[in-house]
Amino acid sequence: MRRTISLLTVAVLYSCFAIAAAAADAAPKIRVLLIGGDDVSAHNAREICDATRDVLLKSGKFDVRVCEDPMILESEAALKSYDAVAFVMYTAKTPMISDKAKENLLGFVKAGKGFYVQHLASASFAKWPAFGELCGRFWVMGSSGHGPRSVFEAKIAKQDHPITKGLKNFKIDDELYAKLQGSGEMDVLVEADSDWSKKTEPLVFARSYGKGRSVHNAFGHDGKVIGEANVAKLVCRGVEWAATGKVSE
Repeated sequence: MRRTISLLTVAVLYSCFAIAAAAADAAPKIRVLLIGGDDVSAHNAREICDATRDVLLKSGKFDVRVCEDPMILESEAALKSYDAVAFVMYTAKTPMISDKAKENLLGFVKAGKGFYVQHLASASFAKWPAFGELCGRFWVMGSSGHGPRSVFEAKIAKQDHPITKGLKNFKIDDELYAKLQGSGEMDVLVEADSDWSKKTEPLVFARSYGKGRSVHNAFGHDGKVIGEANVAKLVCRGVEWAATGKVSE
């Protein structure tokens, strides 16, 4: 009798787990438009774009479409298909986008969708102030900078935010971006002490933008950094929070 009850209990538990797993698989995925580019600086554009896409896909939460032409922003109908736009690469070769594309991107986020920007991508469209505001803080050529790439400690600055909840300080071999420009309000989530600027610099931060959300992740010089466990988690959580306002585990 006891064996029968035990087997029945196992069967019920197995069924519950199977149902939960099936429900997770059936959950609609977050649709992300990943905008890369042909970077002419000291970055491998394809490697960074591919690594970011792979991290998102491996999480099982995202449906990712890659576009290397930001002119896709001119199509309001195309944008409506996505939950978040992610800029992962700055490219000096890309001309300023049209006024219509600008309006579409800002309207997309203000209406409740998400925007995610990574590493040097915040330097894009330097002559468009609203893009810098959307990024929260942004790289300005000739003003922003970093010391030699090295191992440094990234410190969790806000433990109760969905993006950083449960994370601990970690060591990472990357460029420590410093002197990003901008003055808007934001939640600093991860920071580090820069030997170059002699200041504590924000490296991951989030903000509201209209009804939507913006996340800036300054990590990500190459694929190795993006694939590091802590950074990969910040990428996935950052894009998810930007798109939905929450993070599911």
